[in-house]
Amino acid sequence: MSASDSSTEPGAPETGVVEAEPAVAAELFGDRIDIARQFTAALAREGEERGLIGPLELPRLWTRHILNSAIAAPLFHGTVADIGSGAGLPGLVLAIARPDVTWTLVEPMERRITWLNEQVAALGLDNVTVLRSRAEDVKAGDGFDVVTARAVSALRTLLPLTAPLVRDGGELALLKGANAANEIEAAQKQIKRYRLSDVRVEVLGEGVLPETTRVVRARVR
Repeated sequence: MSASDSSTEPGAPETGVVEAEPAVAAELFGDRIDIARQFTAALAREGEERGLIGPLELPRLWTRHILNSAIAAPLFHGTVADIGSGAGLPGLVLAIARPDVTWTLVEPMERRITWLNEQVAALGLDNVTVLRSRAEDVKAGDGFDVVTARAVSALRTLLPLTAPLVRDGGELALLKGANAANEIEAAQKQIKRYRLSDVRVEVLGEGVLPETTRVVRARVR
């Protein structure tokens, strides 16, 4: 997802001031924190100019975007596809946090693909493949163990793009906003169509992050 898709609340910090790294970042990334810092600095430096983040995102870059993605790292295993990776949220952040997982970042826009490839090379992420494609055109073979996406679209629209890419018995782990439970209710037709089970919202980061992360998780078939 491109962070420029986010809205701004009243009282947000001054535009252009980059948020200081929260202390919890080092806890979440462990010995990968220097790589996370390098990526965050690059996004802060180039993101607005390259249309990856909005000008109002810098004061909350760590809290709203980097840590919001990183807190979900324990949910992933095996092979994972991030649909609509955009600026690398959550795919690049998760790939930094979980070098033991194989990541495919799927993004249709050329300028974002260029950014993703640059960052993969600069950060030395040998567990990442960048694929320029629409989700519906991805050839997934036997499917991915987990498919994720962050702030791409409403669940009823997102499920037809993501569920077909998951292997039998695999999982969806979709990062959503505060309306996640209502989105599940509105997507009942798609949930049945794609034979999803154990569909639920998991809230991550309570007592750890200033803003929690909601993940819609489901088993496929």
